Amino acid sequence: MIIIVKPETKKERVNDLIHWIESQNLRTHLSTGDYSTIIGVIGDTSKLDSDLIRGLDIVENVKRVSEPYKSANRKFHPQDSVIQVGEDKRLVGGGHFAMIAGPCSVESEEQIISVARSVKAAGATMLRGGAFKPRTSPYAFQGLKADGIELLVKAKQATGLPIVTEIMNANHLPLFEDVDVIQVGARNMQNFELLKELGRTRKPILLKRGLANTLQELLMSAEYIMAGGNENVILCERGIRTFETATRNTLDLSAVAALHEMTHLPVIVDPSHATGVARYVKPMAMAAAACGADGLIIEVHNDPPHALCDGAQSLRPEQFVEVAKAVNAIRATVAGLDEQ
Repeated sequence: MIIIVKPETKKERVNDLIHWIESQNLRTHLSTGDYSTIIGVIGDTSKLDSDLIRGLDIVENVKRVSEPYKSANRKFHPQDSVIQVGEDKRLVGGGHFAMIAGPCSVESEEQIISVARSVKAAGATMLRGGAFKPRTSPYAFQGLKADGIELLVKAKQATGLPIVTEIMNANHLPLFEDVDVIQVGARNMQNFELLKELGRTRKPILLKRGLANTLQELLMSAEYIMAGGNENVILCERGIRTFETATRNTLDLSAVAALHEMTHLPVIVDPSHATGVARYVKPMAMAAAACGADGLIIEVHNDPPHALCDGAQSLRPEQFVEVAKAVNAIRATVAGLDEQ
């Protein structure tokens, strides 16, 4: 249920209404904009009388929401959410573009610091790197695990870039104390017990869409995190599995536009995992910027042919420079068109 409060209503009256609603064992989400105040009511709202609430002198209108996701729903929160990352509070969403780059896997101290310095010089705002690696084959490189996180922290200290890395098990959470953004990979998008644990943290969570999941299912996974009290969620479109074999996955850029209508959460795009081919990353990154994505997460390796994981889709640092320039040019063009 959504309760639209009349403009210029005193804060004390709004708080009284919220306290009454919460006394009915319901949760509320208050969204205050420039022209309206919205109270989102979460839970079994069948016990609330819409006509009674609509009759209050401070209420402009009452609407029931049919979508099962509430906290992530744009109807509850019309303004774009802006997520703060790291000690220096780098912003994602609401017009703030994130450029996340780094290797698929952390392999050595020399490698991760070298890549971190290269991507920062090209304009990256965060460093990605896999410490725990979910692999299809049990014989493939599984990551350096805790040692990988320690190396990421060293790269963070050397460059100042906030770090993004994937979690696979809730038991590993203590190892992520110095991680700025915890990534939930496509295979774990519906690992609901993990999502519940992440809901108890306050760290930003980068939630990737599953290989064969709908947008509503993605938002319901975000809802698990937000229902636990953590509203710092960033969504990621990373391609879905279709019958096409020319690319690793099929990049669904329509998801960016659709999600921006459905939710207030930031939406970024991963062209590396979507295509699986390094030469396709630049055009797909440009397309993502053109369709309104709030950021990109791109794999960059200093020696792709010898990478321990996903070398075929990884850019060299000099290639990432060109991608960053092209993306910035596209964003500037789109911004100019919006102003006309």
